[in-house]
Amino acid sequence: MKVDYKKDYKEIYLPKQEPTVIQLKPMKYITIEYEGNPNDESFQPVVAALYSFSWAIKMKSKKREDYYEYVVFPLEGIWDLIDVTVSPTNKDNLKAKMMIRQPDFLDDNLFEEYRKMLLNKEKDINVITRINEAKLEVIDEGLSCQMMHLGSYDTESESFKRMEEYSNENGYKRLSKVHKEIYISDPRKVALEKLKTVLRFEVEKI
Repeated sequence: MKVDYKKDYKEIYLPKQEPTVIQLKPMKYITIEYEGNPNDESFQPVVAALYSFSWAIKMKSKKREDYYEYVVFPLEGIWDLIDVTVSPTNKDNLKAKMMIRQPDFLDDNLFEEYRKMLLNKEKDINVITRINEAKLEVIDEGLSCQMMHLGSYDTESESFKRMEEYSNENGYKRLSKVHKEIYISDPRKVALEKLKTVLRFEVEKI
């Protein structure tokens, strides 16, 4: 058995470039809180800590009886505003819960074992700080509208507009301006116009 999110969870991670409504089940994540502009240097230790956890869990758990092969899941973020009266285009006003989904066998005790291991190995004080802040959480996004956004992060508002229009036309209402982003593409390796990002927000049936 090998779990590959691009094959086994296509509906979640590779939706079409058209809005759809999906019912999501609760999923297990390692999360780290962040405030500020994601383009700032302070964002990178968050990403580094999440991937350090994720790769350690994948590579060091293979002798467990409940282990199964899987592809490390992509980086995700639930984004909100620090001050709701400030324009959402002001990136310094952003806050997020950054996360990477984890395998079912990861429990609280195992998570803490890996935290200790990473803290003993890591040399970067900023990454160490973020490793200490990390949490293992189950997150339930419930009923959501989503679509694949192609292109720059700065043009996401166009896709969100389409998603809101689709929701309204099909009897759903967006619950808040909080939204999820799933980063399918690596911006260091993919041209800006080809970036793939899953966009999602919670809705309710009207």
